[in-house]
Amino acid sequence: MTDTLYDRLGGQDAIGAVVDEFYDRVMADERVAYYFEDTDMQKQRIHQTQFISSVTGGPVDYSGAEMEAVHEGMGITPTEFDAIATHLDDALAEFDVDEADRQAVLEAIDSYRPEIVTASD
Repeated sequence: MTDTLYDRLGGQDAIGAVVDEFYDRVMADERVAYYFEDTDMQKQRIHQTQFISSVTGGPVDYSGAEMEAVHEGMGITPTEFDAIATHLDDALAEFDVDEADRQAVLEAIDSYRPEIVTASD
């Protein structure tokens, strides 16, 4: 049996730790932190852990709203999306996730770019 990306990342608990590091970085970045000013960050971290677990092949069903609906009206630009992706990559690197697996996670997330990015730079 081949390990999934989810397995290689260490499962839901390890992904949750990466998500915590990721949001610590996002919230420290004035370019994007304001998107989360009125957000219940505990709930957001749980949803993001579910989402990443799901898109990496884990036995986790993402129960959040559709990407397009959640991000509608936010006006996220390509530069802001890239900043968020860089924080995710850095958080994964912090937990010694190898380059190939980091790229695989970022590609999975990037596949949602059309639903998330709704504004131009």
